[in-house]
Amino acid sequence: MPVRSISRQQYFDELSRTSEKFFVPFINQYITLKPGLRVLEVGCGVGGNLAPLATRGCEVTGIDLDSDNIVAAEECFAAKGLVGQFISLDFFKMEKPEEPFDLVVCHDVIEHIPDKNAFMQKIKSLIGPDSIVFMSFPAWHMPFGGHHQNCRNRFVSHCPYIHLLPRWLYRKILQWAGEREGTVKELLEIKSTGTTVESFERICSNVGFRIVERCLYFINPHYETKFGLKPRKLWPVIAHIPYLRNFFTTSCFYMLS
Repeated sequence: MPVRSISRQQYFDELSRTSEKFFVPFINQYITLKPGLRVLEVGCGVGGNLAPLATRGCEVTGIDLDSDNIVAAEECFAAKGLVGQFISLDFFKMEKPEEPFDLVVCHDVIEHIPDKNAFMQKIKSLIGPDSIVFMSFPAWHMPFGGHHQNCRNRFVSHCPYIHLLPRWLYRKILQWAGEREGTVKELLEIKSTGTTVESFERICSNVGFRIVERCLYFINPHYETKFGLKPRKLWPVIAHIPYLRNFFTTSCFYMLS
């Protein structure tokens, strides 16, 4: 997976297109996206995922730890004439709202969270009994589940499954490749927090979430916008084989209640 140099506005547009074409239909099966629907995105980045929801009149709120992302989200929304609230804050410190959110969106975030049980408990505290949660994440064992495609070194960024090497060897290769110490630290942290289908479903059960639907993708829907690849769901036979399915699942979609 090559590293692409794109502007935040372009990234916003790419996320918006993926959200419109794939997230919205998946979510709409279980909750109608309509004016007044209260929506929260955890780890909203530049806000692209929320754009199609805002165009439908939903009251969207995005929260992200990175203040630069929040500024970019506000600018991108303003450029499109959209209304949304964006907050730079540690999600675990977010106060319970007066009214629960009807929908929580969490795209490619949970694989970065160390305490996933506490994370899911926090989401649960912000929703009501009829609310829905949309979660998506890359399975840890998939070819680039370690996010190492973002490395500067061409060999490392194009080498599938390298993140599955023993920790000490993975570190050595990253250092040999000349990656910044901050990058090495971040990738090793992801190695500690990576999420599998089985571990995520176990956490959902522990916290008290019911899995309404699961969809595993062999080719991530976002790859259509990024690389021109046609999205493809994982073959049903492999999708039902624990552990093995993680090696071929580039994105997991879940609806939770």
